[in-house]
Amino acid sequence: MNTSYTELLPADFAGDSRVWIYQASRLFTLSEALAIEEMLEDFVKGWASHGTPVKGYGNLFYGQFVVLLADESATGVSGCSTDSSVRLIKEIEQQFGVAMFDRLNLAFLVKDKVQMVPMAQVPYALENGFLDGDSLYFNNTVQTKDELMHKWIIPMKDSWLKTKFFRPEGIKS
Repeated sequence: MNTSYTELLPADFAGDSRVWIYQASRLFTLSEALAIEEMLEDFVKGWASHGTPVKGYGNLFYGQFVVLLADESATGVSGCSTDSSVRLIKEIEQQFGVAMFDRLNLAFLVKDKVQMVPMAQVPYALENGFLDGDSLYFNNTVQTKDELMHKWIIPMKDSWLKTKFFRPEGIKS
């Protein structure tokens, strides 16, 4: 799988542009992905904060991750405009029968495919060699465009998971 995604991000957005990543519980089919991309395009065209257009961007990455960006250098994003984006994601959930808010389902890049691993199963995956510290993890906690560009797909050992699953001597028991 090609993990080069940064060229798809808008070059004219500030590095501190806000980012939201929503991970689907499964890979979307091609027809679903096309419909979602159209939904994202329509949403971004009409995204507003207190009546002022938001400089926004939305895309579906790897057929499974909805990524929204708002460049607040022109217009700040208010609670109402954030709520409208959450409504969009809930609409995607309902329309396509997926979970988009499950933060306990973690995504890794394993053998060139996005693999979902429930957090409770990570110790088992580590102990049995399915995952290791170098396994690429989709760090959906990134908050800015700069972080998205440099800290989204990172080795597990370089993420917040390090303190949860690793000790200096190895895997937590």
